[in-house]
Amino acid sequence: MRQDTDMTDHPEQATPWSDDGNPTTPAPGPGGNPTTAPGRRGGGTRTTPPLTYVRFGERPLLRLPQLFIGLALYGFSMAVMVRAGLGLSPWSVLNEGLEKHTSLSFGTLTAVVGASVLLLWIPLRQRPAFGTAANIVVIAFSSDLGLALVPEGLGLPERVGLLLAGILANALSVAVYVGARFGPGPRDGLMTGAAALTGRSIRVVRTSIEIAVLAVGWLLGGGVGLGTVLYALAVGPMTQFFLPWFAYTSPTRTTRPDPRVTGSRIAS
Repeated sequence: MRQDTDMTDHPEQATPWSDDGNPTTPAPGPGGNPTTAPGRRGGGTRTTPPLTYVRFGERPLLRLPQLFIGLALYGFSMAVMVRAGLGLSPWSVLNEGLEKHTSLSFGTLTAVVGASVLLLWIPLRQRPAFGTAANIVVIAFSSDLGLALVPEGLGLPERVGLLLAGILANALSVAVYVGARFGPGPRDGLMTGAAALTGRSIRVVRTSIEIAVLAVGWLLGGGVGLGTVLYALAVGPMTQFFLPWFAYTSPTRTTRPDPRVTGSRIAS
């Protein structure tokens, strides 16, 4: 199962994943930089460039709108899936389960869970970046806004349409905000940090975390269903498909790794 970005969530030294769940390095294009989708910076074939953290001051007028649009779309897609009522992603199952036992809104709980996950970064020696904080705040607001705008009580055909649209929008949003390269979301950092600490593959760590999160959310009353399975199967490949069009390519020849960031998610 895959979850937030969080694409992130998704990443050690931030490159696409191979079939065994480990990062792979894209083939370099002209000038030593990985090639990108046609029409995207650099031209060439549709190979995803590195997704490592890029310093905040590098072309912020281009990258900041991309980050915020991607995060807002991610939160809205979560709300759409909630209104579909056919099953959620693992972390959304947890948020919905917690919502049934508190007076807090779904979006607020998304932020609370995200901030709580950041505490687990401490023993993992992860350091947050700008994108980490933006992930918590923007997704919380946009998910609550989406729940206020999308009506409840729809018929089954409409709910199926919402589920499919939500999954598509979620995959697209991960590609957009991860591609801005401002650093991982809270859940992404947990995954990559745990993988680095244990020596396990990203796939094993991600799956273990999300199974545990899903189980807790289900026990709390969160919505598990066909949509949960469809999300797990579809979001990763769809995000990988969209990434080449949105991954920012630094104009410099190489990007120096930032010690605050160990990765960025590829599949939410």
